[in-house]
Amino acid sequence: MTADTVTEVFEEHRPFLTGVAYRMLGRIADAEDVVQDAWLRWSAQPRDDVREPRSYLVRITTRLAIDRLRQVQARREAYVGPWLPEPLETDFGATVEDTAERAVLADSVSLAVLVVLESLSPLERAVFVLREAFGFPYGEIAATLERSEAAVRQLAGRARRHVGERRPRFDVDPAERQDLTERFLAAASGGDLDALLRLLAPDVRLVGDSGGKAKAPLRVIESADKVGRFLFGTAKQGIPDGEFRFLELNGGPALLVLSGGKPDAVLQLDIADGLIQCVYIVRNPDKLSALAV
Repeated sequence: MTADTVTEVFEEHRPFLTGVAYRMLGRIADAEDVVQDAWLRWSAQPRDDVREPRSYLVRITTRLAIDRLRQVQARREAYVGPWLPEPLETDFGATVEDTAERAVLADSVSLAVLVVLESLSPLERAVFVLREAFGFPYGEIAATLERSEAAVRQLAGRARRHVGERRPRFDVDPAERQDLTERFLAAASGGDLDALLRLLAPDVRLVGDSGGKAKAPLRVIESADKVGRFLFGTAKQGIPDGEFRFLELNGGPALLVLSGGKPDAVLQLDIADGLIQCVYIVRNPDKLSALAV
């Protein structure tokens, strides 16, 4: 395999590898670092004996992601306030034709699911991502993790049960989510508290991520009244030179808030039964820098 071929093969699979690493780590920079390390290992020596480059590269990337996840977990324990994954721009509607496949990919990268995956062990998370998001056979996952197939099936069962118990229920219909997001913005920015409260489920939650670097709640806010009044009060304060843009993040519609032309916050909603079940707000500037403006 020539040097040019080595590069071409890796670049062909880079987006897929980044998708695996991001679902493992929840942070774009960490995912890109892992993929870059995978490239260094791939390019370090000839690979004429590799019959299935994608499987080989996924194996390298997954193992590196597990090592990185073990390193960053300690940092996240000291994180100021709630931790949310870094928002990722997606465009599944344009890149994936199959509706069922698009729904699976969108669900596997949603903020709600990624938050639940944080509670899994690194091995459980790897098995869940490879099996549930990308449909890898158990035998291939076993070879990747250097575990028996029986052990991998046990890990998969535990991870699936854990995610199933904790995964928030929400509707994935993009049109409904977009409509409710627009109504949410209109009510909040228009100062209509009653209209805002009508959009919120009685037990709605608000999770804000600032990392201690911007203003955001340091604890999860619960109940329609508390969440509504917090949002109403925040909107009433206004945003200097504020601007709003809709975009697709983590497989669903989201609201990007700009201040002076720069990303200030991202809001995304979990919706079920026509009501907002959870409001995610990311304000940590380190997690907004990758968003295109």
